[in-house]
Amino acid sequence: MATDFLADLTARGLIHQQTDEPALRAHLASGVRSAYVGFDPTADSLTIGNLVGIMALLRWQRAGHRPIALMGGGTGLIGDPSGKSAERQLLTPERVAANVDSIKTIFDRLLDQTPPHPPHPGRPNAGTIVNNIDWLGSLSYLDALRDIGKHFSVNQMIQRDSVRDRLNNREQGISYTEFSYMLLQAYDFAHLHRHQGVTLQMGGSDQWGNIVSGSDLIRRLARGGQEAAEGAEAPAAFGLTWPLVTKTDGTKFGKTESGAIWLTAPRGPGDQSPARTSAYAYYQFWLNAADADAERFLKTFTLLSTDEIAGLMAEQAANPGGRPAQRALARAATDLLHGEAVRTQAEQAAAALFSGEIAGLALDTLTEVFAALPTTEHAKAGLGGDGLSVLDLLAQTPLVQSKGQAKQALQEGSVSVNGRKVGPADRVGVGDLLHGQIIALRRGKKSWHITRWA
Repeated sequence: MATDFLADLTARGLIHQQTDEPALRAHLASGVRSAYVGFDPTADSLTIGNLVGIMALLRWQRAGHRPIALMGGGTGLIGDPSGKSAERQLLTPERVAANVDSIKTIFDRLLDQTPPHPPHPGRPNAGTIVNNIDWLGSLSYLDALRDIGKHFSVNQMIQRDSVRDRLNNREQGISYTEFSYMLLQAYDFAHLHRHQGVTLQMGGSDQWGNIVSGSDLIRRLARGGQEAAEGAEAPAAFGLTWPLVTKTDGTKFGKTESGAIWLTAPRGPGDQSPARTSAYAYYQFWLNAADADAERFLKTFTLLSTDEIAGLMAEQAANPGGRPAQRALARAATDLLHGEAVRTQAEQAAAALFSGEIAGLALDTLTEVFAALPTTEHAKAGLGGDGLSVLDLLAQTPLVQSKGQAKQALQEGSVSVNGRKVGPADRVGVGDLLHGQIIALRRGKKSWHITRWA
């Protein structure tokens, strides 16, 4: 069922700035509209910081409008200076194209799509993925100067926060390449306005200057073209931003001790790409949200209604130890990205890790669980004959600092192998391998180490 998009965002605290709110509200109420959010392909995945924009597109689609996800295959060759203290390292065209292809898979899972030209007559709000290299790649330097550059005032450009901060706070200033980025993003809006009927660009609050530049360019191009007929109305071109997500404890949102939280999972046990986060680790990130962040994260990163969220927060107030808000957040966020079946595996894995009873878990579930845990590789030949002393194995892991500490931990009964308590005299052999390849060690209740045997 279609909803009031602006009212929903307002209730969730997701509007930071918008251009001409009354006109935008009337515009959205008068028909199916198209809006886009841009995504920068600096890696082969996106992080949960980008999830705010993805959720905006999903809410837009649920409100009955047509969402467009813009892949920055062209602008990604330049680099957006917004929010950056140093110039980005330029990526090769091949790397950017590969990143775009990888990122598209995220939207393939989340957006209800149809081919871009024309919009499906029976599905006017079906989503579309576009890549700005398709039009920026054929734009000549002379065309850019004549058709885009003449509409921009350098005096105004250097007042943009992203440019002014770099000019004032960085010794080497800003390169002409990055200075020109806002022209390209503005041209994206103008191109999508002309060829896809896009009338709204959305983004984080750090994109406000770029978004306004785009709507201004659309109007200036109209004044110089056939649209400028006597008495013609200015073209509809609006902008909307949301607040940048922060955590109440002051730490950076989307970062953990093991790194950023990404929206794609590892391709397999051997995938060591930093741009990957297992479904288990993803579920755990949301489950571990602070009480002070839970309500805001529910409003931002789930499709639960504000009434449902209010009910959860009432439950949280009555039973804070049960953490119903965080559990609902973890379930809803993981269901959305990875699906209910995978989320169920993550929950089972979390319960098994807590209890230590992991021996009965399926290999796929074990892989999900252990993807976020420290791991070492070992030769299976070392388990032959009488096997290997648990004392010697434990001493080879970061669970202890020395063999003496390993012996003490075993004597105290604080060490388990695959959930089974062990002592200084115990040994492990081939028969202890889970699914023929894994032995899991635990010290205490929370410290795990995974040994893989090949």
